[in-house]
Amino acid sequence: MRIVIAGGHGQIALRLERLLAARGHEVAGVIRKPEQADDLRAAGAEPVVLDLESTSVDGVAAVLAGADALVFAAGAGGSSGAERKDTVDRGAAVLFADAAERAGVRRYVVVSSMGADPNREGDEVFDVYLRAKGAADVDIRSRALDWTILRPGSLTNDAGTGLVNLAESTGHGPVPRDDVAAVLAELLETPSTAGLTLELISGTVPVADAVRNAATDR
Repeated sequence: MRIVIAGGHGQIALRLERLLAARGHEVAGVIRKPEQADDLRAAGAEPVVLDLESTSVDGVAAVLAGADALVFAAGAGGSSGAERKDTVDRGAAVLFADAAERAGVRRYVVVSSMGADPNREGDEVFDVYLRAKGAADVDIRSRALDWTILRPGSLTNDAGTGLVNLAESTGHGPVPRDDVAAVLAELLETPSTAGLTLELISGTVPVADAVRNAATDR
């Protein structure tokens, strides 16, 4: 498959690019800063410099042309303010979906967040973030795309174990970014997970089995 990843220089995205390239897929990562390009090449991905906060639907659709699947793994980052939570975590995810429709790409896997809720109360930046993620999820679920929304728990940089709990509801818990990337790779190769919103934390089930179970338990 040709797979295009938004937020291609993110910690999860770089891990995912390495996994997908190792599996023989053609991977492109959308990045905002040209100086990040070498890191993507080292991960086996083609860098595409494009600012999702300032480009158009047509600009993104041109990048997505010919792709088999898309991953939205972009984020404004923990140090950003409330405004960029909306323009990136909501706005860019919606823009990517608009461009997917225009480019005729149906498969769309989204990295959301546990607790994402468009009606989340509170004025803290984290509350704004969860509202933005929740609003993006609602928008994407309304579309005729083959979407899967993944909502990881608290992300860590611990080494992945390959053992997870993946379900419609898991309860809160941590999960290494290694294992999030592994689950994303497996979701991309399991089209029968389309239409599912899944939470992810560390657990006891091997990644491939967890994804297969999610697809069959629907």
